[in-house]
Amino acid sequence: MTKRASVAAILLVSAVAAACSTSAQEPKQLPPANVHATGLNGFGGMEGLVAAARKEGALTVIGLPHTWVNYGHIIERFSEEYGIKVTELRPDANSQQQVAAAATKTPPDVFDLNLDVAVANAEKFAPYKVAGWQDIPDDLKEGGGLWYAAYGGYMSIGYDPRKMAAPASYAALNKRGVTVALPGDPLRTASAFSGVMATSLRKGKTNPARGVDFFAGIKKSGALAAPDQATAVVDWDYLNLARSAATTQNGKPTWLVTIPHDAVLASYYVQAINKKAPHPAAARLWQEFLLSDDGQNLYLRGYARPVRMEAMEMRKTLDRDAAGKLPKAVGTPVILTIPEQDAAKTYLQKHWARQIGS
Repeated sequence: MTKRASVAAILLVSAVAAACSTSAQEPKQLPPANVHATGLNGFGGMEGLVAAARKEGALTVIGLPHTWVNYGHIIERFSEEYGIKVTELRPDANSQQQVAAAATKTPPDVFDLNLDVAVANAEKFAPYKVAGWQDIPDDLKEGGGLWYAAYGGYMSIGYDPRKMAAPASYAALNKRGVTVALPGDPLRTASAFSGVMATSLRKGKTNPARGVDFFAGIKKSGALAAPDQATAVVDWDYLNLARSAATTQNGKPTWLVTIPHDAVLASYYVQAINKKAPHPAAARLWQEFLLSDDGQNLYLRGYARPVRMEAMEMRKTLDRDAAGKLPKAVGTPVILTIPEQDAAKTYLQKHWARQIGS
């Protein structure tokens, strides 16, 4: 080979290498994203959604205390993974206050709501179906994607094992020496309302009168106490479990959690996107994250029950160690319908203060 040929060959190889290098460095061209899309197809897939959300660079959430079902870690993980700044508004906001905040100067992009509030305000939400849509039970999602459950829990009894044996039923709380609490006023606090209804469960049916009578009996015996002074607290299992994890003595928990057999009352919190979200792509990415295997397992590590739990268990993507920490539930979970909730709340408004007091 002549020097000229050698030089020519080197130049050819260099040119090819440079062309390959230039081609490798060119970013992949993604199709234009529809930031108001109703599913991943509108973004050309997950990669397009992530790119659109990163372009917005921000997400605003509301009503998410860091100690509630692991939300502190969930928010941190989302922000780190996608490089999106998360602004947190009013962590203590209830469902009604979250929806009302949509009309303020700093509206949230997403909501985390009680089912009844979500149903009543569905026209304020933007439709979006996450990739795991088929895994969400039909009764825990709006057919068009306006809202859908992400996590929930079962009503339980948290108790001090140093002062009482494990209660096999709610009736077992009505014993001498046992003080009982609800996590608030059932006329104002959703978990306390559900606690009253759980004590009324018989053969899969609730009866608000039976629940009020139960606590009237506890009050009459002088055993109704504040949560921090009670031997037992009727509350969601994820809240009782969080308390158990935080209270130990000599390496042993001083608070245990059980779910009475055949009295399993369930409730789920639902997610929704603000129709006028300032960051619509980031809002959709947030939903995908929460309903992904990773997001669902993060809820589970906060003692909540992921809505896709059954499907993930079948696919072996569920965090088995975290799932093993949940109290066992025997019986078919009962979820109150909106009419049942409304009727029960009306009954409690008329009878709770009269029979139990404020």
